[in-house]
Amino acid sequence: MLLRFIYSFLLMLISPFFLFSLYKSKPNKPKFGKRWKEHFGFTPTLQTTSSDVAWFHTVSVGETIAATPLIKAYHQRYPTHTIVVTTTTSTGAEQALKIGNFVQHRYMPIDFSWVVRRFIGIIKPHKLFIMETELWPNTLTTVAQHNIEITIINARLSQRSFLRYKRLQVVFNLMSAPISQILCQTHDDAVRFIALGINNHKVKVTGSLKFDIDISSAVIQSGKALRESIGVKRPVWIVASTHQGEDEIILTAHQKLITTIKNLLLIIVPRHPERFNNVAQLSEQHGFQIQRRTSQQLIVPETQVFIGDTMGEMLTFIGAADICFMGGSLLGEKVGGHNLLEPAALGKPCLTGPSYYNFKLITEQLIAVDACRICNDSETITNAVKQLISDKVLQERTGNTAINIVKINKGALQKTLNYL
Repeated sequence: MLLRFIYSFLLMLISPFFLFSLYKSKPNKPKFGKRWKEHFGFTPTLQTTSSDVAWFHTVSVGETIAATPLIKAYHQRYPTHTIVVTTTTSTGAEQALKIGNFVQHRYMPIDFSWVVRRFIGIIKPHKLFIMETELWPNTLTTVAQHNIEITIINARLSQRSFLRYKRLQVVFNLMSAPISQILCQTHDDAVRFIALGINNHKVKVTGSLKFDIDISSAVIQSGKALRESIGVKRPVWIVASTHQGEDEIILTAHQKLITTIKNLLLIIVPRHPERFNNVAQLSEQHGFQIQRRTSQQLIVPETQVFIGDTMGEMLTFIGAADICFMGGSLLGEKVGGHNLLEPAALGKPCLTGPSYYNFKLITEQLIAVDACRICNDSETITNAVKQLISDKVLQERTGNTAINIVKINKGALQKTLNYL
């Protein structure tokens, strides 16, 4: 009780800074508008309700995309249940609204007990499903006090996080005690949770939901259409989800590449929408002829760098490319990479930087079969792209190998659904 009081006091001190960052207006970022009150538990009543309300919490865009196939499958199995999806961010809210009209979106209440109680009183959920490891002590305790089952789905616990929690075991105990079950991505994740004191019977291994990726025919067709507008024979590489500090490395590599592959096109997609303008300016400063997706113009042969400055089109951009380099992986321990499953599922040879601990499982599986290569700097990126672009047989073989890795790892969705 004392520990929760101290935690709540500290949260009260830092929450203004958290909310300032959350609500701060940024270019291309959806606005919260009047819905900011939902973070304080002033949430609208549900439009349609049943005695069974399933509450899925998915934080932001990545988690919402990963949870979408499961949410759809849950709805098919339990069509009479009301499904509420909460996110913390406005970009996550935008993604949640794309799941289907059977989903009702609300913003996640801040982790104060009184705020969570108000939210529960209005929504009246009977189960809470938390995507990955978004653990908030007051939320978990308050939810459990209302006799609501809590399941962590697609749970992962890196060695780094395990050691951090081990040093703060008393804090982890506070968070984990109310949890009903933890459905882990890997056996190693399960072992770490158990080593932290979670009862064996609460921990199950289901595999990663992200392997059960469902790429629609519409998305595949949009990728083909974009590629046709670029030119089917023109070589294209994409760098997805870049962070500040990586774009310079990528643009330097592209400068080297176009000295020998004159018509090579780079598609670069910044991770955060507020960086779209900065990356466009940086590309021009490097001397490139650029074009932006939002210009809605046909890509001309003179364009050297195409800026993917829209939201929700990443799969279209990857589908239009020959090779995919995944960003967030060139900044040491700062980010830890992003998910290579989407390019792998689309049959693209994959490249990544040396920091990929957030997606260790899929990355190492792809590396083991030569479907992914690690590139440490602009020189190694240049060499890898040059080899794959110039060798179509190697490119096709590598892409097919990547698809096979995704196929053999499918099945987590059904296992997870059965436990839910």
